[in-house]
This record gives sequence, structure tokens and C-alpha cells, in this order.
Amino acid sequence: MSRAVPKSKRNEFVDKVQEMFDKLSGPVVMICGRNKIETGSKEREKFTMILPNFGRLAKLPLPLKRLTEGLTGRKTSEDNDIYKLFTNVMSLLPPKEEDNLVVFNKQLGEDRRIVISRSNLNELLKVLEENELLCTDLYQVNTDGVILTKQRAEKVIGWARNHYLSTCPSPSVKEGRLILPRESIEISVKRLQAQEDISRKPSHNLKNIAKDEYETNFVSAVVAPGEIGVKFDDVGALEHVKKTLNELVILPMRRPELFTRGNLLRPCKGILLFGPPGTGKTLLAKALATEAGANFISITGSTLTSKWFGDAEKLTKALFSFASKLAPVIIFVDEVDSLLGARGGAFEHEATRRMRNEFMAAWDGLRSKDSQRILILGATNRPFDLDDAVIRRLPRRIYVDLPDAENRLKILKIFLTPENLETGFEFDKLAKETEGYSGSDLKNLCIAAAYRPVQELLQEENKGSVANAAPDLRPLSLDDFIQSKAKVSPSVAYDATTMNELRKWNEQYGEGGTRTKSPFGF
Repeated sequence: MSRAVPKSKRNEFVDKVQEMFDKLSGPVVMICGRNKIETGSKEREKFTMILPNFGRLAKLPLPLKRLTEGLTGRKTSEDNDIYKLFTNVMSLLPPKEEDNLVVFNKQLGEDRRIVISRSNLNELLKVLEENELLCTDLYQVNTDGVILTKQRAEKVIGWARNHYLSTCPSPSVKEGRLILPRESIEISVKRLQAQEDISRKPSHNLKNIAKDEYETNFVSAVVAPGEIGVKFDDVGALEHVKKTLNELVILPMRRPELFTRGNLLRPCKGILLFGPPGTGKTLLAKALATEAGANFISITGSTLTSKWFGDAEKLTKALFSFASKLAPVIIFVDEVDSLLGARGGAFEHEATRRMRNEFMAAWDGLRSKDSQRILILGATNRPFDLDDAVIRRLPRRIYVDLPDAENRLKILKIFLTPENLETGFEFDKLAKETEGYSGSDLKNLCIAAAYRPVQELLQEENKGSVANAAPDLRPLSLDDFIQSKAKVSPSVAYDATTMNELRKWNEQYGEGGTRTKSPFGF
């Protein structure tokens, strides 16, 4: 005599089944509903679901065959490809017996896996056909752990094609169509799964990743790429800088298969952004992390210092060990000269010197771990204060200069496009009138100009000439910006001593510069 399953436990099972299928997205599994039906004087739950391996029930013990009670028939549609993947659509009742409930739950999990797998293969097949590619053993590809939409399938096939072409000296072609091996597709599926696991990783779980109190100190400094909210399109001008960063950082992170052959083609481990203040160095770092899909750790000198002797070295070592668990990751060091300035000064503290030595030793350790995609990105206004050993570890040094008229025009359009401007606003004239302004200066100028209509409205209200109704601000005019220049002037003089030093340093160390000229004149 079978035992009746308690009502509370059956309700828990019902909710569990519903939750399992609710997690699926798209046309992978369809639930037609969960309704109560009367059986005598009692009410029971009835499910309508797709069960792809229902045919195997014939081989199961008799108690499990009773799960087929309530079979309502088949439902197919030639308009929807997903129906072609399944053989049965049915309504069934959850089992009464506790032992059968366990078997049913296990089979339900297996059905879910099969449904997702068949849908994934269907999406991959569509993409292969659209791009005139073949995979002779596609139906043996393991896609467990991911749910593929068309966009994700296109990404997987693109990665698989690049992986195959970069690793196979003589690719297989049949009737003009490239034949992708199963192994390349499965490698790409695992890459997609790893990428999505990182993007879904909540910040509060980072504490579980940190192994000790030193690594825990950097949890608050981690920003996920989706939380930064800044892209290259939000950065006006600096097109050559964005192009260089795309080649050095984004390309290796998005297409690692291109950097696996040979010893010379390896991702860059260190980049320096230098230039006058307010030119967008920090903004570029944030946009870079978003575009590359990498975690972002922002540190300063205070992050790696402690009142306790010896803690600075432990914090530095913990920074790199923690970053290796979050790879791909960008470690952004703002005002890097304050952290890694020249050693050997008369006022240098021993703890600071030891911390710098530990930082550079750990940094060098990254070079033997090419699989860990960790980038040190430094930004400074004073690159000439950096230690020579730091300069060596930053092989790519990009000068972020003050914007010219053309680039100022791009920056102004980004700031002012959402604003209420007068008809025929002369952006070109404003760009010419702001010679020497940095991107930050231009933003401050726009803010100051936006206050002028507000001040005028308040003055009119004080005179009593305007009723206290909804405020109606006039559009901004070019004159508002010209008048505001008296309040917001350039923060950096282009012919200042610091600017001359920056240009000389760029000529000697920066991108496009040359070191053939000795600073001593010989």
C-alpha cells in the first residue's frame, strides 16, 4: 500500500516544478498553465508541458507509467520550428507516491536538459546555415550550462570559426563551405559560459572569493563592467586614443584566440595615459572597462598603505592574487606617480619603498601567466616623476592632449545635444572661442552657461513681472557661453612649464615619440 504524500510537500513540489520551468527563456519550454481539477471530492494540480523523452516511459516500471494519466493529445505547428524538436505535448498529474516523486523529479531535470540542448543545437544550426558553414557532428556538441539565443549562437559560431582558422594550418572545406569541428564549438560554448558567469557575479559574493582580510579590502573597489555606465561613445574626441586602446585591450579580451600562437603576439600588460588634467584619462579608463567587458578595480596610494609596518606589502600581494580571481580585470591606478614615483628620494619612507618593490615584483609575475588577462592601466599628470622601472613595465604610453577645435566641437555636441538650445546654434563658433579648454573645462563652461536663463528668470520674478507659474526657461544662446567664459577659464595654460615638460616627455617616451635625442644634448 503506497503512502500518501503530505499536502505541504506536494505543494512544495508543485512550486519547485513551476519555478524550474519559469527560469527558462524564449521558446525552449512552454508551460500552458497550472490548473486545479476536481477528482471526486479532492482537488489536484494538473500541468501541461512538453516532455521530449516521454517515449521512454514505456520501459519504466508500472507506477511511473501512471504519470501519463490525463494525456490530452498532440499539438504541433509547422510555423514554429521548436515543435519539430519534440514528440509529445501532454498534460500530466504529479505522482502521489513519495518514491515516484523522486523519480519524477529526476526525469524532469533530464527533460529540461534535453529541451535546452535541442533548442541550442537548433540555434547553432540556423547560424551555420546563414553563414554558409558546416559542422558534420553538430548534434554531438555539448552545450550544457548555457541557453543560446540567436545572438549568443552567432557569438559562439564566430568564436569557433576564428579558433579553428587560427589553430588549423589547413582547414577543411566542402563545396565551398568551411567545416567547423565540434571541438572548436565546444571551446566557444565554454568561453561564453565563463563570460556570462563573470557578468552575473554579484558584488556581495566577492567576499566569498577573498581568501583573507587583505583581499577583502579590495571588494569595495571592484566595479562590474555593466555597472560603470560609460562607453567610448560617451567620450568626445580622442579618436586615436580610443583606437589604440581598442587594439591593445579590447581586441585581446574579446578575441583571445588571435593571441595564442607564437611568442610575440601577447596582450599588453601595462598602459599609461598621461597628459594635462581634465582631458578625460579617468573617463577613458571607465569606458575601456565597459567596452572590454572586464571587471574594474580602482586603487590609489591610500588603498595600499597601512599604519602597521609590513601590511603594505601584504596588501599589494593580495591585490594581484584577488585580481587573478576576477580576470579579465583592469587595475586602474589613478595618479600613478604618487604610488609608483621615483625611488631613492631623501624623504622616502622605508615602508613606501618596500611597497613599491612588492608592487613591481608582483607585476612582473603576471608576465609568466598569460592566461590571466590582467591589465595595469595608469593615469597621471606628471609622468616625468615615475620611476624608470615603472616606465619599463608600461610599454605603451599614450598622450592625452588638450582637444583641438575639431575635438572640442565633438565634446560640446555630446554635452549640449540634450539641452534646450536656440535654433541654429553655432557650435563651430563656440569651439573656436574655447581654445585651450580641456574636456572638463568645457563641461564646467556649459554648466555656467546653463545658469544664465535661471538667473534671469529669478530676477524677473523678484521684480514681479512674472507670475509664479511653471517656470519657462529660454533656450541657451551662444552669448550665454561667451559671457560665461569670464567665470570659467582654462585650467591649464598651454604654454605653461608643465605643458612643455609633458610635450618633451611624450617626445622621448610616448607613442610616436623617439628616444634618439639625449636629454643631455649628446
